[in-house]
Amino acid sequence: MEKTAPAKSEDTRPRGKRPLNVWVTPEERVEIERLAAATSLSVSAYLRTLGLAYQPKSTLDAGRVRELLKACGDLGRLGGLLKLWLVERPGQGAPETDVRRLLDQIGELRERIVEKVASV
Repeated sequence: MEKTAPAKSEDTRPRGKRPLNVWVTPEERVEIERLAAATSLSVSAYLRTLGLAYQPKSTLDAGRVRELLKACGDLGRLGGLLKLWLVERPGQGAPETDVRRLLDQIGELRERIVEKVASV
């Protein structure tokens, strides 16, 4: 039986690059990691980007826009249901308490949308 050499672990370090150590407090480390995650970058890429005077773009805005669009879609669906009850079938199948509850839900969604817009 033929013997094979043990597999060597591959060197995954980037060629031609060297690490740069930065001393930070635990709180600073947590904040840097949070900011790096907000830009969808590794901590290394985030610090390199800032160190070379580039401003990384946040990817949180895209998430907020998705949340805003979801809230708008929910509001549109509730408005369509209200239209169905009030216009297409007047007096049928929609007790006043249900209509009031729906209007309250629309008001709550409206407030959520305003909060999301303010945070973007």
